[in-house]
Amino acid sequence: AFGFSRDDVGHFLPFYIKKCIVPHDPCESIDQKGVGSMVETAVQKGRATKENLKIGVCGEHGGDPASVEFFHRTGLNYVSCSPFRVPIARLSSAQAAIKFPSKEVKKEEEMAFMV
Repeated sequence: AFGFSRDDVGHFLPFYIKKCIVPHDPCESIDQKGVGSMVETAVQKGRATKENLKIGVCGEHGGDPASVEFFHRTGLNYVSCSPFRVPIARLSSAQAAIKFPSKEVKKEEEMAFMV
């Protein structure tokens, strides 16, 4: 996981992407191996403590298709994003639900969207 600030990355991120230090802007799409492993650990430990714990994410990642798919696979209950991103977030969530169906998830517990 990096400690990048969105305010600072403009100065060096294009160079990092060009040199393959990072594959994409981590402020737009979640780093599934780094930050993603921490999200998975948090979900597992949280649900071990409280089985029906509601877990979600808000911000740019909530409207990024690759991130939404990751959050679905990880078992998050909802994503929250800006109104502008809601259509793509809904489509991405539906695609993830079809691609990775969960037998344990009840209909009322499918990933929700918050604006």
